[in-house]
Amino acid sequence: MEKAQGYENYPAWIILTVNAFSIAIWLAGAYIIWQALGIWVVLYLAFILALEVRLIRGHCPDCYYYGKRCANGAGKLSSLLFKKGNPASFCKRQMSWKDILPDFMVSVIPMAIGGALLFLNFSWIILGLVILLFVLSFPGNAFVHGKLVCRYCRQRELGCPAEKLFSKKK
Repeated sequence: MEKAQGYENYPAWIILTVNAFSIAIWLAGAYIIWQALGIWVVLYLAFILALEVRLIRGHCPDCYYYGKRCANGAGKLSSLLFKKGNPASFCKRQMSWKDILPDFMVSVIPMAIGGALLFLNFSWIILGLVILLFVLSFPGNAFVHGKLVCRYCRQRELGCPAEKLFSKKK
């Protein structure tokens, strides 16, 4: 397979696709949690906000795409809110499954709550949303990141802890 040329700035259609996937996951999860726990959905949304702030504050300032259009637009946003970090730090960072567990919880928690709702009071809407969450979160995100994001990422070429974690190369 031929190596893809990296983007200096990602095209708008990729940024929109990546963000549409995330927003669809968040909305499906929020709806499920709202159905089961009502106002507790605010905690779920605050958790998502905290994860996004963690990204744009803790990772983006050191990334190649700081101040540029990365795959989700966070590089531009980060440059508006935080000063530039050290790109060498990004490459040296180590990542484990423990580090990305909170990101998985954005989908897993509502899927578990949806499963409980289905057991207590079956609903086609909840079933559909649980299936949608699963498809978007796991095979969907794997496809989007594998085919649209990571393949064209210049930071990956310089060194990316997530690429090292997910890489099939040993």
